[in-house]
Amino acid sequence: VVVLGARGRVAVRVDPFVAVPALTPETNGSSAALASRSAAPGLGATGASAKPADAGARDPLANVRTTLARLLRTHQIDAAHYRRYSASLSAAQNAVKHLHGTRALELGAVIENLHDIAGTGALTASRVPALILTLDRNRQWWVNGPLLTDGQRVEFAGSELVWEYYRGQGIELQELANFAKANGLYTAGPSFYAQQRELLAELIPLAADRGGGLAWEYYFHFDGGAPPWTSAMSQATALEALSRAYQASGNRAYLILARRALPVFEVAPPVGVAVKTRLGRRYLLYSFAPGAAVINGFLQSVIGLGYYARVSGDQAAAQLFAAGDAEARAEVPRYDTGAWSLYQSGVEDPLSYHTVVTGFLQQLCATTRAPVYCVTAAHFVNYLSTPPALRLLTARLRAGRPGVVRFRLSKISRVGITLLYDGHTTFLTSAPFAYGVGQFRVPAPTRTGTYAIHLTAKDLAGNYTRIVGAIEVSR
Repeated sequence: VVVLGARGRVAVRVDPFVAVPALTPETNGSSAALASRSAAPGLGATGASAKPADAGARDPLANVRTTLARLLRTHQIDAAHYRRYSASLSAAQNAVKHLHGTRALELGAVIENLHDIAGTGALTASRVPALILTLDRNRQWWVNGPLLTDGQRVEFAGSELVWEYYRGQGIELQELANFAKANGLYTAGPSFYAQQRELLAELIPLAADRGGGLAWEYYFHFDGGAPPWTSAMSQATALEALSRAYQASGNRAYLILARRALPVFEVAPPVGVAVKTRLGRRYLLYSFAPGAAVINGFLQSVIGLGYYARVSGDQAAAQLFAAGDAEARAEVPRYDTGAWSLYQSGVEDPLSYHTVVTGFLQQLCATTRAPVYCVTAAHFVNYLSTPPALRLLTARLRAGRPGVVRFRLSKISRVGITLLYDGHTTFLTSAPFAYGVGQFRVPAPTRTGTYAIHLTAKDLAGNYTRIVGAIEVSR
């Protein structure tokens, strides 16, 4: 993580409790993006959509100031907080006027998000602390900190909170990473319990009223979703972290707070994350995307609910776990292709997510002993050492005409093709492909006869396979 300290001093350090695969709520950690990596760097184009501040607006935060004044007038915030929040708005507006390029864009986007939230009436008293903190941290970073690469995790000296840079949206509270860090501090042992308490002491006041309970929300535009939105995955990880804080301290206040975080699992989207099914309930990775059935987020939601239910004895949580567990048992086999795991229907996992979902299945296997979890986890482990399967589907090409060589591939891999005539290479290339039928466009063969073809495939885990065949070229 990149840490910003006093007077703009920057340090890069390893925080072992956030050094985990990027389980941010995002749909683009998928094979569809990986298979087009030549066109889109990384794990695909960022899901965050830039919304720069309106440079022509006389006061882009006017509606925020109006909302704060109303909250003061109706006694939802006190005068001291009103003055502090107003000072933060003024400081951010003054700072953005003196910034240029990326720095101005990023701070401006955070200002615009706050403007949008106030404009839709969603700037409630419970959301103000997290939103003003986000504004303050972005002002600090873009005035004093370095430019960042998309997805970079950052922290601030004197704080345990984890933030993430979303290109075009500034740095944002990474709720999933924060509660995962709290869980990691618990499992690391008693010497880290104090640090866990410090982190939770910062996180707890940032919860917002949502759906009749509390939720830790995301306050930026992402993948078609407008803020504020939440995630079953981060919310369930919060349940785990609060349960573990109780186990570490014996303080039942953590369990009482966790109970207040349950209602979003009972409420339908877009407010909540619960979708009723014939067998039970599916819990959504994104509250704004009821049609996105992402298995890793769903499984972690079930795990978190189950953990809290076991620790607390809460019957409502136990029922929510049972509803999710019943649906998950039915859905899990659909995410096993026979050679790799799927992120969502038809879309394979990148290696990091394959490893993560395997771990989730192993946890559910251990706690429920349900064969579907245990067997699928064993399959996914086996796939890490199983070479991809390739089959050539094209047998003939026409001389003098560009052609297509088709093949069937068992799992996401980089596939290479070599065409040879009389021992000489006539065509050679490679590209990433998802599972199923793929094809290479090949230049027009100049000679008739038999061409040798070599196809190779290397999967995400490094397993390699090679097949040799022949293609007849005729007039």
